[in-house]
Amino acid sequence: MSFQCPGKDCHKCARLIDFRQENIAKYPSYYNGPVRSFGDLSAQVLIVGLAPGLNGANQTGRPFTNDYAGDVLYPVLKTHGLAEGNYGKRADDGFELRNVRITNSVRCVPPQNKVTGEEVKNCGAYLIEEMRSMPNLKIILTLGSVAHNAVLGVLGYRKAAFKFAHGAVHKLDKHGILMINSYHTSRYNINTGVLTYEMFDEVIRKIKTLL
Repeated sequence: MSFQCPGKDCHKCARLIDFRQENIAKYPSYYNGPVRSFGDLSAQVLIVGLAPGLNGANQTGRPFTNDYAGDVLYPVLKTHGLAEGNYGKRADDGFELRNVRITNSVRCVPPQNKVTGEEVKNCGAYLIEEMRSMPNLKIILTLGSVAHNAVLGVLGYRKAAFKFAHGAVHKLDKHGILMINSYHTSRYNINTGVLTYEMFDEVIRKIKTLL
C-alpha cells in the first residue's frame, strides 16, 4: 500500500494558505508547506501531534524538528530503541526512526499554533489514508487532545466514549488498534509541569511493553 502526503499545492484551508504566503515572504529559506510524515509506513507505532511549529517543522520540513517538542520527543524514542543516530535538529541530520512513524493532525503551520475544527477535518482525509496504508499498525500515540479527537473522528468513534487522559490506553476494537494518550511535549507543558520528562518516558516505556 502507498500513501502520498499532501504537497505544496494543497489548497484545502484558506486561512493556512494565507499564513503560508506570509511566511514565504518573511522566511523565504523555510520549507513553508504541508510537512511530510517521518518514518516508514511499515511501522507498528504512529505518533500524531498537533501541527508544525513555525520555526520548527515549518522551517525544516520534518515533524518535531528544530523545536522544543522534538528536543523532548526524539531523545526518549532513542533511549527506548525506537530511533537511532544523532538528532541534529535538521531534516538531513541522519536521525532515523525504528518501528515508528510521526505525523500531525494538521500538516501546515497555523497562526499562533492554533488549529480550527475545519482544518482538522480537512487534514483528516490524509490521516485516515495514512493509517490505512500502515499494514502493521498496532499503536497510535496521540500527543494532546486535538490529536486524540482527530484520530477518533477519522476512525468513526464517539469522542465521548474515549476520554483523553495522560497515560490512558484505549482499545479501538473495530480496528484492532490501541490508542495511548500523552500530553504534548511542548515547551509550555514542560515548563508548567503539566508534563515531565519522567511522565513521557513512562508512556514510551509502556508502548515498548505493549509491542
